[in-house]
Amino acid sequence: MVNFLEQLAAEWYEFKGYFVRRNVRVGRRAAGGHEGELDVVAFHPGERHLIHVEPSMDANSWEKREERFSKKFEIGRKHIPTLFTGFELPPVIEQIALIGFGSAPGREQLGGGRLVMIGTFMRQIRDDLAHRNIAANAVPEQFYLLRTLQFAAHHW
Repeated sequence: MVNFLEQLAAEWYEFKGYFVRRNVRVGRRAAGGHEGELDVVAFHPGERHLIHVEPSMDANSWEKREERFSKKFEIGRKHIPTLFTGFELPPVIEQIALIGFGSAPGREQLGGGRLVMIGTFMRQIRDDLAHRNIAANAVPEQFYLLRTLQFAAHHW
């Protein structure tokens, strides 16, 4: 089952010109399995921007989230440089914990990455899509969530 935020983040970055990798298993273990899975990793070669997004719709405590995202981001820093062979990647990976539920007044980081709440992310998308004329510049249909949001922004 696809996580709504994961799908939305992947669509958003691909729509903005990034090469996107989703649900990438990394760190193959000799006895089987992997060290971890990275939800969304995106690279924009023109801007030389590399981003790792870990979306979550959980309702866990901030302490549990801190532990989980720290591990995910550490695994990301270790393995992401091997995901886009043939490209000269920037030395810094922007890492984002994209959270669907909870309140985080004053909190800006989670697990060593930047904390972004769903409201902030949705406003960024809305602000961008609101300026696109739906008749002349509709979001391409392969981005079904973004296209739905564009139609909603236009008609509401």
